Amino acid sequence: MTATAGLRVKALTSSYGHGVRVLDDLALDVPEGELAAVLGPSGCGKTTLLRVVAGFLAPDSGEVAVGGRTVSGPGVHVPPERRGVGIVAQEGALFPHLSVARNVAFGLTGSARAERRSRTAEMLELVGLGDYGDRMPHELSGGQQQRVALARALAPRPALVLLDEPFNALDSGLRAGLRADIRGALRAAGATALLVTHDQEEALSSADRVAVIRDGRVVQSGTPQELYARPADPWVASFVGEAVLLPGTADGGRAVTALGAVALAAGAGPAAGAGTRGTVVLRPEQLRLSPAGTGAETGGPGAGPSRGRVTEVRFHGHDALVTVDVTGVGTVTVRAPGGTGAAPGDETTVHVTGEATFHPEGASA
Repeated sequence: MTATAGLRVKALTSSYGHGVRVLDDLALDVPEGELAAVLGPSGCGKTTLLRVVAGFLAPDSGEVAVGGRTVSGPGVHVPPERRGVGIVAQEGALFPHLSVARNVAFGLTGSARAERRSRTAEMLELVGLGDYGDRMPHELSGGQQQRVALARALAPRPALVLLDEPFNALDSGLRAGLRADIRGALRAAGATALLVTHDQEEALSSADRVAVIRDGRVVQSGTPQELYARPADPWVASFVGEAVLLPGTADGGRAVTALGAVALAAGAGPAAGAGTRGTVVLRPEQLRLSPAGTGAETGGPGAGPSRGRVTEVRFHGHDALVTVDVTGVGTVTVRAPGGTGAAPGDETTVHVTGEATFHPEGASA
């Protein structure tokens, strides 16, 4: 274990009754001071991982180290209260009979009274609630309760903070602002944190790194930019954001598809020789629309842009997702400027821009 590792999980296996394996040789490293998001579909093992790291569940095998100290491993199981781990649950879980200040100070046992007051005030200021110490939890909004829960988790200076879908119970309008505020508070405190979520946007916008779990294993871990631009396989591409998946054939530094020849990013995806068939992964913003007849239209695979018909437009203000039924391809999704002007029924031409990743048939993460 290096001195810079805030959390290290090695070869972790955990099963629930009847031998059903939930975590399968899972490995994960989170450097000290970083926020890592664990992302995956329901039932992939995210919550089990959190429970094992927190100490609420003993794994079948494997090791967990927090802040350079092994807390779970062969012959070792440090109880939750001695792991130096703070937890922020989905709905804050504040003590309803204690004031905000007393909630925050709850874990500061063994400290002098003046030190507890000072630390409590410092944490409330950190989360933007410096004047709320005398209030009761029921007097706070859901977002304010989550801020108090974070302050309480950070107060004892834990080696690791676990965030269990902390924005799940909030209105969508509150989430973005609160995510940014909590991210700022964690960074200001220099805390190492693990965010468990099923929300791709939340993971990509909040985390320093994202680990994608499938069937109890981490199939890819990296920065949000790496996961989005260089997905390990088509499944990861589709799970982390919108993806356009096209059958294609490798041909040197490009792939031939029904949308034309697409440049391949160097080192993106498994190596593929000329003539190898596989899947080309693009993002919707890499597709461009123009009125039909304004550019070369495809005369066969690799010939150029393709003609299609707009079937749906989903307007989001800053952009729009345009669904196009492309001749010889099928349905593709294009992310276009909000004022695109496209409407269902319009004839259009689809162009590919930028570089793609290529995944040969049979290859997996």
